[in-house]
Amino acid sequence: MRRRRFIAAGLGVACAAGAGAMPALAAGRNGLLTATDVHVSDYPTVEAMRWIGQTLERETRGRLRIRLYHSGQLGREAEAIDMARFGAIDFARVYSGALNNAFPLTRALCLPYAFDSVAHMRRSMDGEVGRAVLDGFSGRGLVGLAIYDSGARCFYNARRPIRTPADLHGMKIRVPVSDIFIRLLRQFGANATPLSLGEVYSGMETRMIDGAENNIRSFHSSRHFEAARYWSQSEHSYAPDVLLLSRRTWDALDAGDRELLRDAARRSVAVMREAWDASEAAAREEVLAAGIEANEVDIDAFRAAAAPLLAGYRRDPRIEALYAQIRATA
Repeated sequence: MRRRRFIAAGLGVACAAGAGAMPALAAGRNGLLTATDVHVSDYPTVEAMRWIGQTLERETRGRLRIRLYHSGQLGREAEAIDMARFGAIDFARVYSGALNNAFPLTRALCLPYAFDSVAHMRRSMDGEVGRAVLDGFSGRGLVGLAIYDSGARCFYNARRPIRTPADLHGMKIRVPVSDIFIRLLRQFGANATPLSLGEVYSGMETRMIDGAENNIRSFHSSRHFEAARYWSQSEHSYAPDVLLLSRRTWDALDAGDRELLRDAARRSVAVMREAWDASEAAAREEVLAAGIEANEVDIDAFRAAAAPLLAGYRRDPRIEALYAQIRATA
């Protein structure tokens, strides 16, 4: 809590100072960079950022280092985005859904059934689509460094198996604070309930919500399987995560350090993917061993229910262009 108050105070100073505020790296921290992630210490995105820090420290002989705050120590993802934009922290790893309103290009990554598989998502993110999305952060106080996996998002709940959208009718399902996911759940007939990840467990325990949707790695690491005993393999989204850097930090680095940082971030994607593949398989085994009831769904029924929402977003020429490129890599 003390750390969160300290960072929040720094954010207030940065906001008050406006565009003339001193860059984070130049503010007297002697090369110590801060990074935040809401996930636990051994989560693949956290491991990837830790690897970046080790690489920077090794390559600069300790001149650049990263202090990593995992497990939501510095607050929610929405707060992390603002803190990075205003220079109160340096790195923020956030889910692309949390970026949709401020950075419209990220909506293309969150569209239902835009990606067919993890392999499809990775091909797209390694190509022109990924580059376009990362470049889209440059005008809003951030630098896009890398796009990480976030797996197949599926439904889990405490009431019953979900096999068709009709099974979601009347259920209160947590979604990220993202218009796309709120609208998507309404298309499926559920009562969409926007909450931060840290509020989901207590929400299910108190029956404020019936369930949520997320990847199985997060289902396991957050211990949500203790409260929600039904897992339904809807795979309605493969929306990835994004690693961002404060523009103020970027501007404070010299050209050599910028290149070193960008290269380390690019290489960290392979580190993250290797950790993801191993830990996702282990998470699935453990939740099934814990007695979770898992089922397949009628994918065609879910696709049909999501089609009107998808068509609406595709009316935006920017989103349609990226969506077409995504489908071209299927």
